[in-house]
Amino acid sequence: MTSPAATRRAWVESIMGTAMSIHLISKSPTDRLAVDHAVSGCFEELREIDRLFSPYRADSGISKLRRGESAIAELDSRIGEVADSCLAWERVTGGRFSAHWQGWFDPTGYVKGWAVEAAARRHLAPLLAGPGVDAVGVNAGGDLQLFTAEGSDWSWAVGIADPARPGEVVATLDVRNGAVATSGTAERGHHIIDPRTAQPARTVLSATVVADGLAAADVWATTAVVAGIDDLSWIGDTTTRTGLVVGQGGEVRRWLGTTEISTRVPAAPGPALV
Repeated sequence: MTSPAATRRAWVESIMGTAMSIHLISKSPTDRLAVDHAVSGCFEELREIDRLFSPYRADSGISKLRRGESAIAELDSRIGEVADSCLAWERVTGGRFSAHWQGWFDPTGYVKGWAVEAAARRHLAPLLAGPGVDAVGVNAGGDLQLFTAEGSDWSWAVGIADPARPGEVVATLDVRNGAVATSGTAERGHHIIDPRTAQPARTVLSATVVADGLAAADVWATTAVVAGIDDLSWIGDTTTRTGLVVGQGGEVRRWLGTTEISTRVPAAPGPALV
């Protein structure tokens, strides 16, 4: 018997300065009321986090903290939670990631991944236990938190954009449950700063990391950019599943778990060798 075709529903809102889209896959009727409630709850939580952490809002908790009007202990407990997490990540990454390198607390490099993962787990993942839902996920400006129901044959096909050739992909992978995050300089220039030197990271065009959750995937993708194309020593300290970095010269390095599995170096002259 042929399996029924999958139906995809999508909802899109602009939050945290980027497009946030929720995607739901089903092969049989779903509880639409429950789905709509979960989607609206997820978006509302993300908007709430943005109001709390946005450095562009004068009334946000982060802005009050920066101006010295409030201490962390006086603010929403989630600010303290994020501050503790950022300090822990700074230690784990050997200082390659830091929310304090400018002399004040700026968690903008962490909050989006953390918020999307938390909101998706709280509101969307429970839908997998309901009728008809095969998979559900969030795309936050290209970073993904994905879930698939146990027993479903659905798998999310993820293409990793080639930063040197717009419109092409450098790799593809299938993800059932997990997160994918990409960081780099290809689209926004050298905006990622090495906290250890206060200088821009320049040797990586893009870094993509697959992990269980988006908070970790996002931090490790930033770490990969800061570490540079020549340094994969940090992968031994991670719980990432896999990933790749693309260097300024087109080099591609990939790893699986804590082991590098392939390196591609462009030939000169001629096409890249695999």
